[in-house]
Amino acid sequence: MGLLDGKAAIVTGSARGIGRATAELMAAEGAKVLINDLDADVAEQTAGEIDGETAVHAGDLTATDGADKLVAAAVDAFGAVDIVVNNAGYTWDGVVHKMSDEQFQAMIDIHTIVPFRVARALAPHWREAAKVERGEDKEVFRKLINISSTSGTMGNPGQANYSAGKMGVVGLTKTLAKEWGQFKVNVNAVAFGFVDTRLTAAKEEGGEMTAPSGEKIELGIPEQMRAMASAIIPIGRPASPQEAAGPVLFLSSPLANYVHGQVLNVTGGMFGGMYT
Repeated sequence: MGLLDGKAAIVTGSARGIGRATAELMAAEGAKVLINDLDADVAEQTAGEIDGETAVHAGDLTATDGADKLVAAAVDAFGAVDIVVNNAGYTWDGVVHKMSDEQFQAMIDIHTIVPFRVARALAPHWREAAKVERGEDKEVFRKLINISSTSGTMGNPGQANYSAGKMGVVGLTKTLAKEWGQFKVNVNAVAFGFVDTRLTAAKEEGGEMTAPSGEKIELGIPEQMRAMASAIIPIGRPASPQEAAGPVLFLSSPLANYVHGQVLNVTGGMFGGMYT
């Protein structure tokens, strides 16, 4: 028996990093998982490598109809959706006085507007199902987990845009929790600290990605900053993607049916990262 037997999940941005580790863990616990990424080839490869039932939806979630297509694809593939993890995102760093409007808006679009649109696309499916279940005197919990960051809860130099987007999703999470509790939808957020992914790799390694706009964006952080980050984590190192996926699984499971409207800080005890 798995924690998620019989459940169907969407994990956005799940071809790599934390998203992939989350999808793998959910599949191992019995869930059917929709793999999503901007890069269709990478999404298909990941889906094929996961041991469990998967489907794939690739595309730009920041497009006006991106969230509607995502939810429709999951419903078509699995018949229903029980769990959604809004994980898709990236960083586009720069100090405020050198940051363009496009650079700032891009982070708001992917980190706050996309989760809002995904929730709106889910609403008719989840609200109507909950009304039927209420009439039958049943309690069926569904789960919405939004991925935030300590950059959002505490701020971080060079990330005004990312921090604003990630704090925005905290406000969205808490509001949805108040609106959707009556429908037995648990809405929570996870604020990660330093997790070892391509976004936090050494900038000197020269990693980059292509944004939905087509802009080439350098990824990673300077090695000196990586060393400083580890120094303020009592556990002494960043988390692995697999360690990051565990708390998301918890919030997705029946173990968290009475956890609602919370921001779970997953930071290794990072100084200043133990509170919202």
